[in-house]
Amino acid sequence: MNKLKYCFASLLFLFAAVVSAQEEVKVEREQGHTAQSKFRQMYQEFATPNTYRSASGAPGPDYYQQQANYKMDILLDDKNTKIYGTETITYINNSPDDLEYLWLQLDQNVRTKDSKSLLKDGDGVPLAEPTSGFVQKYLTENFDGGFNIEYVKDASGKNLPYTINQTMMRVDLPQALKSKSQISFSIKWWYNIPDHTVNRARSGYEYFPEDGNRAYVIAQFFPRMAVYSDVEGWQNHQFWGSGEFALTFGDYEVNITVPADHILDGTGELQNRKEVFTKTMMDRFEKAKKSYDKPVLIVTQAEAEAAEKSFSDKTKTWKLKAQNVRDFAFASSRKFIWDMQAVKFGARDVMAVSMYPKEGNPLWEDLSTKAVAHTLKSYSAHTFDYPYHKAISVHAKNQGMEYPMICWNYGRPDENGNISDRVKYGMISVIIHEVGHNFFPMIVNSDERQWGWMDEGLDTFMQYVAEQEFGEAFPEVIAPNDKYPSRRGDPAKIVPYMSGDQSTIAPIMENPENVYQLGNNAYGKPATALNILRETVMGRELFDHAFKTYSHRWMFKHPTPEDFFRTMEDASAVDLDWFWRGWFYTTDYVDIGVKDVKKYFVSNKPTKKMQEYMAERNVTEADLPPLVYLAEEDSEDFNADLKGKGPSENSKTLNEYMMDNMTAVERAAVKEPKYFYEITFDKPGGLPMPLIVEYTYADGSKENITYPPEIWRKSDKEVKRVMATQKELVGIMVDPKAETADIDTTNNSWPKKDEKSDFDKFKENIKGE
Repeated sequence: MNKLKYCFASLLFLFAAVVSAQEEVKVEREQGHTAQSKFRQMYQEFATPNTYRSASGAPGPDYYQQQANYKMDILLDDKNTKIYGTETITYINNSPDDLEYLWLQLDQNVRTKDSKSLLKDGDGVPLAEPTSGFVQKYLTENFDGGFNIEYVKDASGKNLPYTINQTMMRVDLPQALKSKSQISFSIKWWYNIPDHTVNRARSGYEYFPEDGNRAYVIAQFFPRMAVYSDVEGWQNHQFWGSGEFALTFGDYEVNITVPADHILDGTGELQNRKEVFTKTMMDRFEKAKKSYDKPVLIVTQAEAEAAEKSFSDKTKTWKLKAQNVRDFAFASSRKFIWDMQAVKFGARDVMAVSMYPKEGNPLWEDLSTKAVAHTLKSYSAHTFDYPYHKAISVHAKNQGMEYPMICWNYGRPDENGNISDRVKYGMISVIIHEVGHNFFPMIVNSDERQWGWMDEGLDTFMQYVAEQEFGEAFPEVIAPNDKYPSRRGDPAKIVPYMSGDQSTIAPIMENPENVYQLGNNAYGKPATALNILRETVMGRELFDHAFKTYSHRWMFKHPTPEDFFRTMEDASAVDLDWFWRGWFYTTDYVDIGVKDVKKYFVSNKPTKKMQEYMAERNVTEADLPPLVYLAEEDSEDFNADLKGKGPSENSKTLNEYMMDNMTAVERAAVKEPKYFYEITFDKPGGLPMPLIVEYTYADGSKENITYPPEIWRKSDKEVKRVMATQKELVGIMVDPKAETADIDTTNNSWPKKDEKSDFDKFKENIKGE
């Protein structure tokens, strides 16, 4: 038997002796347990794949979705702040099921005087209340803004029975709507339009007392079909106010009658532009269609200020058509300044549009359309080319809300015309975010009412990417040498939330109505998770390919969380079950540190621990193969002669092995480490993450190593790594660039530094403000 074979056989013998000794000593055994590994597959959490949704995360061969087409005539009564409408819905049942009834959403019913949404919260008396909120809660009568349904009729004009349950309406059919068939029916309705600046409505008007005008941003204004899908049949969850919308794609033809001196735009393509535009406006519009570097004013500030004084008694009807959209919204006012700019996508041109009153200038004229155009380019580069013909940003005080092709955004100079950085960046960011919602969920059409993070989280992640790219594209807007000051997305920004009181933190995978801190839960944490996934876990190349694959797979379809999770793994070959489970299904946090560092040197003699180990098993040194021993510096086994020498100098057996088994060329290439370190990393936090370590040596050099998250797969509490180096190790730093949202950085370094954690620093900053 040669030396290598003898070495292998002896080690097997030693291992068997160890196992045997353990069995003899251990009499009482612990109970068995089920798998609790955070790296186990998520078969229990995920729905079973089927022919509608495949295991890869792609739509299955039998995937279907319904279609709802609308024809509407809308009248906006500016004097009485009411809106009237008649609509005809053609509903196409593409499902394999026969439907006995139809469910529609009546979102405005959340604003009836007796709405249950006013009673859903159980909060006590706060320490203080904003004055406007106090007045609204206790000193004023509830606004009556619910739908008044005048009739529901079938195609022949016969009344259809219907039942209203809060914000949902069931229309009962005289006979079941068969699979692969369609039905048309009509609804007539009206409601009082709310002042959205008073009660934080997503739709309504702002009143300007200085000139007596209103600016309307109108959405969720008509009875809309609920989604019927393979996931849960009818998605008829009530609208309580926070959970947004699950909607069906369809085609729209909408005629909107408003005062003749109003400017209006909305979802869809304007059909009668020459009727509602002046010749001057038409000339400017034609110029805007060819302007790719800056916006062209269609209505100037001077013209808008003149219109503010007109108060025409006449009306004008604006006709819009849209194909394959999930919703419809519009904005109308005589106060609007209007500008447009073209954005090129291959052979297609898309119009970036802004509408704003003079109160938004000069901020809006300078930056709004620039932000719209940038957003379309940035998001398209990471997902798919924007498919619609325009995207509109509308100025609305205290608003940030999104609909297909149009959104409301805040940001206004103060009364003296001053514009702070907070206002400027806030406006740019909200425009990027709300325009970005065209991609998620207007096109990648997730169920917002059930999974708020699927639209808000994905969009906030893309917003972070677009903001950073905005800073690079427009350095003249950003302070010199600064990054864009993104509010969310940077790992350090989520630390205060993740390290907070667990009683007020919910997992991301929770309904948006049931969480305490919706902004952190549905926006900040998922956006940060995806940013970490892109930058630290997967790398940009793998992440970007997978994210784009998901976006393309689910364009104009209804994805679920599992479809997203599965696609990201399917397109990248990265097993991410541990990541989804930790970040999305739990409220665990990241906390990884350096627990202990021990220095070792190679020795030719068995250490005391090794001698005890052999004695316990009745094994002598002669029974073992040639071994290399490591002596800890802070032990009785260490002596100064071991220091500063290579392993082969200190170990006769190692020297003999190298002489017998390596050629002279191979021996010459060996760089023998002089120092050996056993480093214990611990993980007080529950989230496994890549272990990112920066090692610093005595000569000042540094080495960065990222150990994969799988390093925690067998021990969720602590792991040990051996570093063999030719240089003396003098410093260790975990997560040196703050990439993982580690909530406690006081344990991240060796030697330990006396420093406050990021959370403690955050609390001190709050106190200092």
